[in-house]
Amino acid sequence: MQQSYRLHLAHINDTHSNFEPCNVRFTITDKEHTQDPNQNGNQGISHPQYQVATFSGGYARLGYQIEQARTKALQSDSEFLFLHGGDSFQGTLYFREFKGAANAHLLNLLKPDAMVLGNHEIDAGNSPVKAFLNRIEFPLLAGNMDLSQEDKTKDAKLSGHPMLYDYDNDSATAKVLLKPFYDQKIAIVGITLDQMKLIARPDADTHFVHAIDCTRRTVQALKAQGIHHILILSHLGLEQDRELAQAVDGISLIIGGHSHSLQGDFSELGLGKLEYGERINKTPIVQAGKYAETLGLAQIEFDKHGKVIALEGGNHFMLSQQVDIRPQPSENSDETSSLDPQSLSTITLERIKQTLKTHSADLGDTANQAIDDVIHSDYRPALDKLEDETLAYIPRDFIHTRLPSKDFPHGSELAPWVSRSMYKAAKKAEQDLDFALHNAGGVRQNLTKGRLSMADVVGRILPFELPLTLYQIQGVHLKAALESAIDAATNNGIAGTGTGSFPYPYGLRFSYDGKKRPGERVSEVQVYRNKLWQALELDSFYIGVSTAYTASGKEGYGPLLKAQWQKELQQQTLQEAFVDYVSQYSDKITEPLMRNVDFARHN
Repeated sequence: MQQSYRLHLAHINDTHSNFEPCNVRFTITDKEHTQDPNQNGNQGISHPQYQVATFSGGYARLGYQIEQARTKALQSDSEFLFLHGGDSFQGTLYFREFKGAANAHLLNLLKPDAMVLGNHEIDAGNSPVKAFLNRIEFPLLAGNMDLSQEDKTKDAKLSGHPMLYDYDNDSATAKVLLKPFYDQKIAIVGITLDQMKLIARPDADTHFVHAIDCTRRTVQALKAQGIHHILILSHLGLEQDRELAQAVDGISLIIGGHSHSLQGDFSELGLGKLEYGERINKTPIVQAGKYAETLGLAQIEFDKHGKVIALEGGNHFMLSQQVDIRPQPSENSDETSSLDPQSLSTITLERIKQTLKTHSADLGDTANQAIDDVIHSDYRPALDKLEDETLAYIPRDFIHTRLPSKDFPHGSELAPWVSRSMYKAAKKAEQDLDFALHNAGGVRQNLTKGRLSMADVVGRILPFELPLTLYQIQGVHLKAALESAIDAATNNGIAGTGTGSFPYPYGLRFSYDGKKRPGERVSEVQVYRNKLWQALELDSFYIGVSTAYTASGKEGYGPLLKAQWQKELQQQTLQEAFVDYVSQYSDKITEPLMRNVDFARHN
């Protein structure tokens, strides 16, 4: 009998149509040098820091590295799997222009063994999923997607599709992808968010079974059949993966997605530290960041009972050779002079480059030429026109982070400007407008200094083409919506839907203390009326604007559904509002609007 079972695993997740290399930024501290303790007002000795910018990933580089990993597995007599943790859709102009056709084509070229259904695959209902299934050459797993009540006559019918592994209502388990694995079989089970109706827009006849319960029943059924090597391909997010591993015995490995978690020690690059393959209840969990910037590679050894007895590997960037390195400006220095890259010595530049290469586990920029040719011949020409359309010149970087943090105590620098653009656009239709309210997940990338193109806005920063919706709501329900959204973003006493629900308003400000009791966490709510900040009156009514997604109560915004009325603004989308605003008022976007939220995280 086989004594050990070896698997070479390659995995990606949350690629969001980033077919070309993405701009990535790092902060590197030069620990070999100290700077003058009196320079720039520093107190005591410190080490200089550098901003490093380059490009990583993309499907052509992924394609090359995956083939390398597949060949290495073959040469070492090991089995190989390449898995996608969901959310291929949305994110860039490629999706806006080709609506998933390019995603299917290019994923076919990468040859995954399976992909799990992500929430963004079903943002626009079941029809795009059906079109995707018709094009792909690999199975799409959605083991807790219950289609038993589906209308069998509709065009977008998913049940029975040969490429979909959904929920088996008769056995109350997930349909499982089984593959030969030495003298055994290995099972791959796809489990996605059971809160799908809160964060996406599946058809009304499509339901999602509780993720943990479905997984437990499926694992027990597999064990009863003598199948012990069980992989869960998950689109639940890292926190829910941990809960799943703790709650269900017998899972060999979880390969995750949804939370964009970059596992590994990247603290030397300013990206933090998460254990790759962290074990919960003896089950390792792996996840590979976001946007096809990184590739997860692992060499795994199982025993005959399906337990992982060894796991080596990690996440790898695929960095361009060209790297821009600039000194990090101090708070008290003149930004222009301090960012002069010419002031750096050749020795310093090489040392910073070596640190980047070492701590990013860099695989290099070698690309699969055939995939690169397909991208640039079949799809890239349609995007070039939008890239050439200049909207504005932005004077400084505006960082987008979903939640407040130590470095950004008031959260995103960009999202409040997006809300301001919504306010300006909606004010033309409703003169009595009081506020705008947007969720963090609706903004996808930073706003970077320099030229801003149409492609930057509609393809990268605000890729979701969502209508704006006006509504009138009582103060008590508005306050409840703010608390509910933050609770959902932080999992504060509830099963949250992800950090994307965190609220960023304009014309509205408040405090949140996560240590207080539910219903008391949001306080000091004020609305800007008649050029004055005024206390929110719980019995009074206020007029706000949000995207149609938020106004429909998704991601913790359920109290907005108690509005007196809602009115969708015809021919006015979030993207159009921001484009109009930056085109007219880019000179006003100079400093962050950071004082709208005072946030104290619970712990």
